Amino acid sequence: MTDWQNGLFALPCGADFAGAFAEGLIARMRGRPPQDMAKVTVYANSGQSLLGLREALVWRGPMILPQLRLISDLGGGSATAPLARRLELGRLIDAALRAQPDLAQGQSVPELAASLAGLMAEMQLEGLDAEALDRIDAGDHAQHWGRALAFLKIAAGYYLADPPQDRESRQRAEAEKLAEAWARGENLPEGPVVVAGSTGSHGATQDFMRAVAQLPMGAVVLPGFDPHMPQDVWDGLDARAEDHPQARFAPLLAEFGQPTAWIAGAAPDPTRNRLISLALRPAPVTDQWIKEGPRLGSLLPATRNLTLIEAEQPGVEAEAVALIIREAVERNHPVTLIAADRMLTRRVQSALDRWQIIPDDSAGQPLPLTAPGLFLRHVADLFGAELMIDTLLVLLKHPVMATGLGSDYRREHLRQTRDLELQLRARGPAFPNGEALREWADKGDERRKPWALWLAGILDRIVPLAHDRAPRPLGQRLADLRHLAGVLASGPDGDADASELWAKASGGLARNVLEHLATHAHLGHDLRPSEFRDLLYDELQGQAVRQDVASHPLVRFRGPREARTEAVSQSAGLVILAGLNEGGWPQSLPPDPWLSRPMRLSAGLTLPERRVGLSAHDFQQAVGAAEVIMTRAHRDAEAETIPSRWLNRLVNLLGGLPDQDGPAALKQMRERGQRWLDLAEVQAQPRHQLAPAKRPSPIPPAPALKQMSVTEVRTLIRDPYAIYARRVLGLRMLDPLRPQADAAERGTTLHEIMDGFLASLPDHPELPEVMKTRLLEITDRVLSENVPWPSARLFWQARIAGIADCLMADEALRLTQGKPTVVESFAQLNVPGMDFRLIAKPDRLDLLTDGRVHVYDYKSGKPPTDAQVANFDKQLPLEAAMVEQGAFDRLGRAEVEGISYIQLGGEGKTETRSFGPGFAQETWAGFVDLIGLYLRGERGFTARLAMERSDHASDYDHLSRHGEWDTTRAADPERFSDG
Repeated sequence: MTDWQNGLFALPCGADFAGAFAEGLIARMRGRPPQDMAKVTVYANSGQSLLGLREALVWRGPMILPQLRLISDLGGGSATAPLARRLELGRLIDAALRAQPDLAQGQSVPELAASLAGLMAEMQLEGLDAEALDRIDAGDHAQHWGRALAFLKIAAGYYLADPPQDRESRQRAEAEKLAEAWARGENLPEGPVVVAGSTGSHGATQDFMRAVAQLPMGAVVLPGFDPHMPQDVWDGLDARAEDHPQARFAPLLAEFGQPTAWIAGAAPDPTRNRLISLALRPAPVTDQWIKEGPRLGSLLPATRNLTLIEAEQPGVEAEAVALIIREAVERNHPVTLIAADRMLTRRVQSALDRWQIIPDDSAGQPLPLTAPGLFLRHVADLFGAELMIDTLLVLLKHPVMATGLGSDYRREHLRQTRDLELQLRARGPAFPNGEALREWADKGDERRKPWALWLAGILDRIVPLAHDRAPRPLGQRLADLRHLAGVLASGPDGDADASELWAKASGGLARNVLEHLATHAHLGHDLRPSEFRDLLYDELQGQAVRQDVASHPLVRFRGPREARTEAVSQSAGLVILAGLNEGGWPQSLPPDPWLSRPMRLSAGLTLPERRVGLSAHDFQQAVGAAEVIMTRAHRDAEAETIPSRWLNRLVNLLGGLPDQDGPAALKQMRERGQRWLDLAEVQAQPRHQLAPAKRPSPIPPAPALKQMSVTEVRTLIRDPYAIYARRVLGLRMLDPLRPQADAAERGTTLHEIMDGFLASLPDHPELPEVMKTRLLEITDRVLSENVPWPSARLFWQARIAGIADCLMADEALRLTQGKPTVVESFAQLNVPGMDFRLIAKPDRLDLLTDGRVHVYDYKSGKPPTDAQVANFDKQLPLEAAMVEQGAFDRLGRAEVEGISYIQLGGEGKTETRSFGPGFAQETWAGFVDLIGLYLRGERGFTARLAMERSDHASDYDHLSRHGEWDTTRAADPERFSDG
């Protein structure tokens, strides 16, 4: 069996690892009895790799299969559930944080426990015990690292104690036991032992690989080995070169020498592998580009099957990738998309839906994104948070909600939800409760009442949950979550078990997660709602649901890790490496709250860059496939992106080798990619070209209007189409789902405060100080009754208090000149000769001591200027005209002395506007002429006729299709008939 003597073998980048391994194994066993294959033991590093190896062997004809095992199963797996270990660590961390709150900031206890469990696992795989932490000199680091190290020693002393409990520690112990026994010649395997496809990324795995390679019939087959690197580069790959793709192989080569090819000629494109090898050289030796670059020869052949797509936006990138996949399917050619960014793969999958192409996605759908998983997260969000309208509607519209009574009742549930949404949008309250639902139920029909009363009972339970912010046992929180989720999912008198909450594979998986949590809940600490949500999400995120629909046999989506052994298999076909941007591939390194980089080196741990090195190896493996397309986007949703460091190196190397046709090769790669971008642009064009909308200017049948408020006259002048949409079509913008303490709400509240103040005026004069005290009391009462937002109450209260002195000083002066006679009272004035009336509800009309009237208006914002009043803001002049024509019964016909704005913001000043003789009646005459044009159908309601600023928005811009036209285009009035 001389074929086994070397011990260390390799397959090059881009090789069909599973197929090539099967060929090499069969060749080495040729001439042996068929049953000897059963004595062969093959160890792989993942279940997916193991499945790929098995399929490759099966496809090569009938044979007895070798024993296929996982390296991670050495030692029998975990003796204690990983969740139990994390919960125990969480208890330690929680106690430490109570003693030292600044121990770790910005992360919850479950997040810290998960990161600490990962660190403990890494220490066990590297063969380190708690004493390794003693090698770190805390005095060389900042104080917070010293505090973290002190806690870490306590946690490691507990966590790493014998007997081994975790999969990692048991794997390490078993690997060491086997290595020692085999070194003594004891318990040697009866047949060959092969480690296939592992990079030896952890110390325990690498030690096992060494032990196997030293067996008489042992072999380690390295994936994605780079035979083109010089020996001096290999010698320089130390612990500080963790980000290099070949760094994991360096210790094995130092011990066993250069590996032997498992089979010859496995690389699809050796010339491209040499190019990639040079591009990915460690940073300190990239001067070798100058020396070795010319030896590559012409780079056109090496890049012939390499395409580069550089899109502007991720959406365009996804569309281009989808078109590539579609074209491959039409050619009956397999295609594999490899991407670390799951958002990108979801974009591509969405684009493929138009052609009914469903990919075989190895990642499946994360459980938190399934209907049951998302529903449980929504329910968990109810604890410790105020229930708002949008939160309630998210629950009510969720596909799991009220499904315990079947699909017929679900339709009724959605109908009632729609009616409730309109009610809550229009009338609130901002924080729904059972009392509001009961009032709404009393106003409805018999179909509404039972549903509304059921929901009111649920809100009676949910609303108090806003105060559930104290730590509580995990078991209690789980029980509350399950109970409330079941009640919501069941519907009135329904059955939670019959609902969609626990249905299908996703529901069963969600139930298993909660039961698993409940089994070990006694080990955890008391959690706050936010900590419970983090823990729940982490546990749900650890599970995925495979699609229950038939995927296309030619289309596969894979993660970067699967590029090592599967994505370059014979069935991979065309390989698309997508999302090649920094932060995406490689992904950003998460912050380590426990050890800094120097501390890790002192303890004997690898640097965080090891993850980058593993990603680099994934890239080098995949880019060596026969036909490869690389894609990236110049921008994401936030800013300009940075190309992946590996793509950047390749582009720079090609651009720096003009004598080897590097720039020409790069140009051709981009031209091939541009073809797909051009097709994506064509694909995005609508099939039918529609003419852009004209600027609307409708003329409805006369008379178009019956009445108008003085506050709407400004809109009639600025944007007549808005009046048409509101008054003629009866369309009004929906109130927001989440009422906000916005400018409109502030103005309404401040007006109510001033109305209450005027209503409480005594008959005798008061000092400004007394008036101020009463104003602030009324402010407190109105805010507490009408403003549900605590922060807004405090802010508006401070606003009134800040201007109270100025406001009351002016008020005292006004009260010496007259008396508020009309306050928020409705009046109307008919337009002569027309069936039309102008209505008004002025803030305040003061009857002065000389019998004249002064018109006041409260402004929470900036009052209009004289020019604006003269041209657009006609409210106060028109109110003055109504006073002079006797529209207000309490005043009769009276002369108007002036108009003013009282600021309820800024400095609280009163600003008087120009009001000359005849100004009110002149304004009234102008209004009569203007409204007459519209009532007689002589003028169209033109959209955005005279907006003050071009960037001012109208509630009806979408209805008028503004954007297809602009204000430079003249309107073409269009008359509508009664029919």
